[in-house]
Parts: sequence; C-alpha cells; structure tokens
Amino acid sequence: MTQKDITFVADFLTEHFNEAPELYNRKGKYFNVERVGQYLKDEDDDLVSPPNTEGNQWFNFLKTSTHLKESPLLFPYYPEKSLHFVKRQMEGVIDQCLQKPADVIGKSVHQAVCMSLYKTSESEDSTPQLFKLPFLWNDKTSNIHYVLFTILENSISKIHILRRHTDTSRSVSNGILAVEFGNFLNNSISDSSDSRCYSCLDAHFYDDETVTVVLKESVEQEGKERVLAQLPLS
Repeated sequence: MTQKDITFVADFLTEHFNEAPELYNRKGKYFNVERVGQYLKDEDDDLVSPPNTEGNQWFNFLKTSTHLKESPLLFPYYPEKSLHFVKRQMEGVIDQCLQKPADVIGKSVHQAVCMSLYKTSESEDSTPQLFKLPFLWNDKTSNIHYVLFTILENSISKIHILRRHTDTSRSVSNGILAVEFGNFLNNSISDSSDSRCYSCLDAHFYDDETVTVVLKESVEQEGKERVLAQLPLS
C-alpha cells in the first residue's frame, strides 16, 4: 500500500468510527458506523447516523405548505429508517392499492366461449408449439374483437380468424374461420404451371377492413418467393 492509501483509510476510520459518548446507552456498538452501509441494512432499528435535513429545500417547502403538509398523496418520510424499511412500507401501500382493483376485475372476468382448436399428446415435454403469431385487433366501429393466428400442424398454408362481439351476450356469424392460401397466387407471380404452396410468416390487421399478410413459398429451395398481400375481410 502507498502512503496515500494508508492516509485515506486512516481518514475514513477517523471520520466514521469516532467514539460517540451520546450513543453509549444504545444497543450494539457505540461508534459511528459507515454512513452509506447503514441505509442498506435490512433491519427495523433506527439509523445510527440519521441524515441532516436542515436546509433541504424540499422539506422546507413541505413545512411552509399548508395543503401539502397533511396531504395523503405524499408518501411519509422516515429519516430514522433504512432503505429496506422504507421499501417494505412502500410495497405494503402499493399492495393495498392494487388489491381492490384486482378483486373487482377478477370477479368481472368470465369465460364467454370455449373452442377446441387442436389436440396434443399428454406428455408436455413432447408437445410442440402449435399456436403461432396471435395478433389482436379491436374494431371499435362494429364492437368486434379479432384474433389472427396459425396452427403449425397440417395447416401451414392457413391463417385462422376468430372474432367475438365485445358484448358477450351477442354473437357474430362465422365466429371462427380459416383462409387457405395454397397456390392461388401462381398467376400473379409466374406464368409457369409449377405447383406452389404458400405459408404465412406473419399477419396483422392493416385497418378495420383489411388484413396484411407476409407469405413465403413452402418448397425447400433457395430464393423462395416472399409475398406481401392485402386481404379484405369481406
């Protein structure tokens, strides 16, 4: 160690570990602990060296404000406590605030309909991911919810559209349907008579009346065709 290092340590000990007779009757050690570490202790005991708030602009502002002094919107300040204590206090307040909305929302949610989309094996380890790219859309004009998704088993060329009325007591026609792309795009891409099959890479609603899909050729070869298609819901 250099003389500078020794001086630094000595100054630190001198500043923070002086004997403090006024603390002799306190529980535990009666010298002044390092001032940062005391805030990080996960204890409910008061700080050995609480901060000096004299001259703090925020506290002075609160003291002179008639309305803010007793405001329930301000989180109470605990100058004698560590950050762990304050953290637990704040978590308790937040949990209390969220409990009522959670109860109300939880009781208002119920199952409107149940549809079986596919079956899988009983073993979860061997179950592949079959449900892909679900995209949600809300048509506020017609009050209808839409869900776009694909199922990756024997239907890679299909995109499924599920729609439900926002009023669960009402129903809509064709609640769920599938659009199969197959090779219907052949004439618009190539004059060849090769059989081409397209699968859906991605799908999103463009607006309330149009769905945008990204298609790719399903054949295993380089230079696969990529198609951006706009499909009207009608």
